[in-house]
Amino acid sequence: MGETPYCAFDEQDKPSSDLIRDCVHCGFCLSACPTYLQTGNELDSPRGRIYLMHSAVNGEIPLEGSLVKHLDMCLGCLGCEPACPSGVQYGSLIEAGRSQIERRYERSGFDKFYRSTIFSLFPYPKRMKLMLPLFYVYQKLGLRSLIQSTGILSRFSQKLANMEAMLPEVNSPTFPDELPEVIPAKGQQRYRVALLTGCVQSVFFSKTNEATVRVLAENGCEVIVPQNQSCCGALSVHSGRLSEGREFAIQTIKTFEELDVDAFVINSAGCGSTIKDYGEILKDDPQYAERAEVLSEKTKDIMEFLSEIGLKGELGNLDIKVTYQDACHIGHAQRIKEQPREVLNEIPGLELIEMPESDLCCGSAGIYNLVQPEMSQGLLDRKMGNVKQNKVDYLVAGNPGCLLQIQKGIKNNGLNIKTAHPVELLDWSYRGTVD
Repeated sequence: MGETPYCAFDEQDKPSSDLIRDCVHCGFCLSACPTYLQTGNELDSPRGRIYLMHSAVNGEIPLEGSLVKHLDMCLGCLGCEPACPSGVQYGSLIEAGRSQIERRYERSGFDKFYRSTIFSLFPYPKRMKLMLPLFYVYQKLGLRSLIQSTGILSRFSQKLANMEAMLPEVNSPTFPDELPEVIPAKGQQRYRVALLTGCVQSVFFSKTNEATVRVLAENGCEVIVPQNQSCCGALSVHSGRLSEGREFAIQTIKTFEELDVDAFVINSAGCGSTIKDYGEILKDDPQYAERAEVLSEKTKDIMEFLSEIGLKGELGNLDIKVTYQDACHIGHAQRIKEQPREVLNEIPGLELIEMPESDLCCGSAGIYNLVQPEMSQGLLDRKMGNVKQNKVDYLVAGNPGCLLQIQKGIKNNGLNIKTAHPVELLDWSYRGTVD
């Protein structure tokens, strides 16, 4: 008997050979792939990574070296999927490939500790809230300015320096107030919706959640905000921690499935795309597969939902110039492009100016800017070059990670531009004030 052929991948969440064969290596994905545009390296393109996964499945290369390097380098932005004439499901392939790395590849001691720290903190809003007083003191006592001016973190670890640079301004040592569990519609009720408050969103972007609730109420929606929500699993799924991501997904299903609502509204790109994909993520779970599909079908991005139902109420004049960044997991993963622009254009006095390469990844990509700081910075530099081409007052994006990344770029480039979620602009218009 011959020897059993070596395979870099085991059978758990193994990249599908059928999906791999869908790629005909035509190259249409190249111009849509941010990492390929940066490096010009074929292995940093979707078809190059698919070729590596094909070789791994066939036992031609081990789970190390080039395979790990180039799968790690992928943003998971899915810019390649709309560009692919063959309909290759690249997202499923890269998540499966990464799951093999996360479970079976032995990273360095520091890298393991660093990633473990990220995933023990970010998916847990209560833990992040406990850190707020420390962040506040760190900033207000001038320690942040001292650390950044000395560059001490960069000399020790560029990853730690990048994590520190991404920390948003903390204006209060106290926790953001919880939203009420039920917010009544203003005027006649048209819809009943549920809101996912999110992990990073609920801690560092609580104003976005508050604006979302007010805008929904203004448009005749009763809003249900279940207390003690868990992470939806987006960060875990996109990083290849699929088992962990499924656990979060199941908890989210349990929290929201019994609510009698017309829509499950999300105001964070990565969360929305992941929840819309729950049916695929849990397809092999006999207890939750069908329940996942039901919740996925009700899931709507906030701007998608407002576009569908049509705006109500009186919108006030804002008189501001705005550019829109297509968050990857809204524009590419959810294929929501025109709806946010259509809604923004309904605001009196708002001038929407298109940004070159508005749908090219800014380098945030979940935890990407924390684990791949050099490539992330290169993509941010490219993004800021495009931002500078138009004089605007605000850059808006439907994802907290994008806003944090671009805020860093704006600060480093000394630009007089503010950032916001597009739903916040609607809220300002309804309230007659710009925050």
